Amino acid sequence: MDMTRALLVARTVRHLRPVQVYARVWRSLRSPRPDRRPAPMVRSAEPLAAPAARHAVLVGPTRARMLGQEGDFVCASDWDDPARSALWRYHGHYFDDLRANGAEQRVEWNRALIQRWIDEVQPGLGVGWDPYPTSLRIVNWVRFGLGTERLTAAARHSLAVQARLLRRRLEHHLLGNHLLANAKALIFAGVYFSGPEAEEWLRKGVALLDRELREQVLADGGHFERSPMYHALVLEDLLDVLALAEAAPAALSAPPTWFDLARSMGGWLAAMAHPDGEISLFNDAAIGQAPSPAALETYARRLGLRPSATPNEDVLHLAASGFVRIQRGPLFALCDVGEIGPSYLPGHAHADTLTFEASLAGARWIVDSGTSHYEPGAERLRQRSTSAHNTVEVDGESSSEVWGSFRVARRAHPIGLEIERDVASGDVIVRCGHDGYRRASGKVVHRRTWRFGSRELSVRDELGGRYRRAIGRLHLHPEYEVDQESRRLARSGAPAVTWNLDGARARVEASTWHPSFGATLASKALSFDFERPSVRVDLKW
Repeated sequence: MDMTRALLVARTVRHLRPVQVYARVWRSLRSPRPDRRPAPMVRSAEPLAAPAARHAVLVGPTRARMLGQEGDFVCASDWDDPARSALWRYHGHYFDDLRANGAEQRVEWNRALIQRWIDEVQPGLGVGWDPYPTSLRIVNWVRFGLGTERLTAAARHSLAVQARLLRRRLEHHLLGNHLLANAKALIFAGVYFSGPEAEEWLRKGVALLDRELREQVLADGGHFERSPMYHALVLEDLLDVLALAEAAPAALSAPPTWFDLARSMGGWLAAMAHPDGEISLFNDAAIGQAPSPAALETYARRLGLRPSATPNEDVLHLAASGFVRIQRGPLFALCDVGEIGPSYLPGHAHADTLTFEASLAGARWIVDSGTSHYEPGAERLRQRSTSAHNTVEVDGESSSEVWGSFRVARRAHPIGLEIERDVASGDVIVRCGHDGYRRASGKVVHRRTWRFGSRELSVRDELGGRYRRAIGRLHLHPEYEVDQESRRLARSGAPAVTWNLDGARARVEASTWHPSFGATLASKALSFDFERPSVRVDLKW
């Protein structure tokens, strides 16, 4: 390891919690073997309420569509095909089709696939036995079998083997949504089976889930990793546990705080959704990986939770998670003015401090460039970089030191947030800065002021300190056309927008938008090369 990389690692590791360090060391020294004892007896329970709607995964008896790509499972090697991305292989072991739309018409396909998995994936080996896919698979198999005769004796035995191994391999080295998924799986296995062993899984799962919910759900209802996609997945996890408590009340009693958290999380998700009904794309987020906000709202209603109130304020500050939501006439905007994530868990964070997304007349306009995959390499780094977001890049560096696929060393921190209203015009003004570039010799501090009017959006950026080059960018939805000569942005069905720029030179860059995993759509970015330390762009419609 060269000195540069060693320093990068040191600046990353210093933020970890002690449990993450010694858990990682422990995992490297200890590899528990699968426990193949007979499975416990199955507990009596009712089938679960219908889950949140998801797209079907199986398109044939042995063919799946995941992450925008299709692939076959026709032989044992297909379960861990190195030609596939790690994330695609993970998904192949989830068995998400068991809870997808139309799953009742694919019961026999799924039963056969479960048996093939048991026969072809050796216990304890390969990515399919990693704790996270094991956790999701346990939940999906239990949901499939609870209150029915769908799981064979072989499947029930495999399920017990999976739960035993998971119990000894909880992801304390990662924490976050992974550990919460582990806890949920132990609860499902503990409710499905009966007896002392199952009761221990259940007790451990409930205690761990309760602790993690208190840690991971912030005061405003947002998930602490600040990704709307992972927020939706964690909300789905919580709703699934509440559904399980409803189906097996003698085994599991959900405390009132869990219902309160589910309502709060539903409200946050509603606030962070665009007028088109889908999630915003801050940090690692992709449409279609989690159920939509509407699907989760419907699921919550089935469980008796009152619907989340649709925010009607023109200004909503989600203070704990660090977002400001603005509605002014046809303009809808979300501004990122918070921390990039938990200090010890920034793996899904992007270098996007002071970025924003906007819709105009119900259609997306200024977009986060999104996330198409997690594979290490230049494209993953680019998608996490400041240049892929609607903020200012200084001297070719990112505001937070993102590296690898899921690493962040030095981080930007927001400073000086102010939200006010101009009494005369009614405009909403949001001011905030960040110190992410102070790590460089020029000690640059970036400060941004948004002014939201009924027919105008103004963005002023000010850089204090020394720098050689600074570039601001506005990434546009692919359907927007840009006429640089007339300074006009146009999209069918939306008001035309004109821009005026002061303090910088405008140009149009080719860009890409990644609204879902596996998707790459050509788009454009309006870029501003700073000519002075203070730059203002006025956008009018």
